Amino acid sequence: MRGFPGIGPHNVTKFDHFLVRAVSRQRQGNHDDFFRYLSAAATKGKLWFGIAGVMATVPGRPRRAALHGLLALGVASAVTNLVFKTALPRTRPSPDHLPVFRFVNPQPTSSSMPSGHSASAVAFAVGAGIVSPAIGLALAPVAAGVAYSRVHTGAHWPSDVVFGSALGAGAALLTRKWWPARPPEPTPRRTPADVPAIADGDGLVIAVNAMGGSYTPETGELLKKLFPKAHIHEIAEGEDVEAAVRTVASRPEAVALGVWGGDGTVGTAAAAAVEHSLPLLVLPGGTLNHFARDLGSNSMDDAVEALTKGWGASVDLGWVVVQRGLPEMPETIELAMLNTASVGVYPNLVRRRERLQPALGKPLASLVASLRTFAVNSPTTLRVDGVRHKLWIMYMGRGRYYPADHAPIRRPVLDDGILDLRMISADEPFARARLLWAVVTGTVASSKVTHLSEAGSITIEAADQPLALAVDGEAKANVRSAEFSIRTSGLRVYSPLPPAG
Repeated sequence: MRGFPGIGPHNVTKFDHFLVRAVSRQRQGNHDDFFRYLSAAATKGKLWFGIAGVMATVPGRPRRAALHGLLALGVASAVTNLVFKTALPRTRPSPDHLPVFRFVNPQPTSSSMPSGHSASAVAFAVGAGIVSPAIGLALAPVAAGVAYSRVHTGAHWPSDVVFGSALGAGAALLTRKWWPARPPEPTPRRTPADVPAIADGDGLVIAVNAMGGSYTPETGELLKKLFPKAHIHEIAEGEDVEAAVRTVASRPEAVALGVWGGDGTVGTAAAAAVEHSLPLLVLPGGTLNHFARDLGSNSMDDAVEALTKGWGASVDLGWVVVQRGLPEMPETIELAMLNTASVGVYPNLVRRRERLQPALGKPLASLVASLRTFAVNSPTTLRVDGVRHKLWIMYMGRGRYYPADHAPIRRPVLDDGILDLRMISADEPFARARLLWAVVTGTVASSKVTHLSEAGSITIEAADQPLALAVDGEAKANVRSAEFSIRTSGLRVYSPLPPAG
C-alpha cells in the first residue's frame, strides 16, 4: 500500500488486519445475506438513485435534498474512481482473511483504496442531510450499513472505508459551498391599511377588460350577481383601456375600485386607484394573476370575502418613466409596476415555463424552458445605472422574489421598499455553456454569470439599439431608457389574507 502521509503504512495494515479478524470471528447467520444484498444494492449507486427517486416525488425540501445528494454522490464517485484509485493502488483482502461464505463473489478488480461504495453512501447521506437534517439522520444508518458491508464481505479493508467515507463527506461539503442553501423565505405578511367594508358592491366601481384573461359572457353575469349594487363597466375591443379605467375610477359614488383582467390591466387600475385615493379590489380574471396570487386572492370567493370584511393592506407601487421613440421625436410614458419588468429572453422563458408547468410541474418546467430559451436566443446589450452589460436576462421585481435564481416565483412580502434586480450576464467566457450548466445543476443563484442586487431606484438605457421592455407582461417597443422607482406603501388593496399583528 502507498499513501497516507503522516500515518505509518505498517500501523494502518496492522489495524486493518485486527478489525478484519474481528469480523471473521462472527458466527454465520442471516446478517451475512443482509450485508451481501445491501452491498450489491449500492453498486453503481443503484440504491441511492432509487432513494432519490422516491424523495423527488415530494416537492420542496425532500426534492432539493435528493438533488443535492446526487450532486455530492457524483463528485465523490468521480474523485474516488478517477483520481484516488489510480493514485493509491492497493490489493483487496483475500479469502484467507475471511470465511468463504462471507466473501464477496466475484471480488472487484480495481484498487481497494479507497472504497467507492463508502464514498458514494456518505456523500449522498451528508449531501441530503445538509438540506434536510431529518432526511440525513434517516439515511445515516443506511450509509453506515453500506460502508460496513464492504468490510463484512471482504471487498475492502477498514481503512479503505474510512478514507472513502471521508472523501464522501468532503464532496458533500464542497458541493454545499458550490451550491449554497437557499435563504429561508419569510412568512407571508401584510401591513394593515384602512379600507371600507362593502356589501353587495355598494360604492364599488369595477373596470372589466373583456378582451383579456378568460372573460366570457358568464363572467359579466357572475360579477352582477356578486356585486348587485356596483357600477360595472366592460371595456370592449378597440376601447382605450387606460382612459376607460380612469373614467370608471372618477365616478362620484366610488369608494373602491375593482378590476378584472390581466396583470397589465391591474397595473393600470392601480395607477388610477392611487390617483383617486381609492382602495383597489383585484378580481382574479387574468391568465396568470401574479399580483392576485401574491395577495392571496386565488379565487373570486377570496376577493369577495376581503371586500365584505374590510381586510386591507398597504403595498408598494413601482413607477416607471419610459423614454422611447426617435431621438428627434421622443415620447415619454409613465407606468405603474405591480410585479416585474424585464429585458432580454425572460418573457420567452416565462411563456415556455407556464406552458409546460401543468404537465411537468414547476421545477422541471423551469429547467426545460430555460434550456430551450438559452439555447436558441441571443443576449441584449444595455447600460444599467451607467454600466454597460451584455445580458441574457435583466429581470426586475417590485419587491423581493423567491427563489433567488433566474426564474423567481413567489413574493411573500409586498411592501419591503426594494427593486429586486437580477442580471444573467453573457460577458463571461463560454457564458452560454456556463449558464446551461448552472441551470441543469440548479446553481444559477451562485453562478458567476448571475448578478443579484437590490435598490430603491434603477435606470436602464439602450446601448446599441432600442430595447423591448416588458412591464407586468405588457411589452413596450423602441425603448431608449427607463427609470424605475418605488412609491412605498403607495397603494391600498383588499387582501384576503388577514394582516399580521
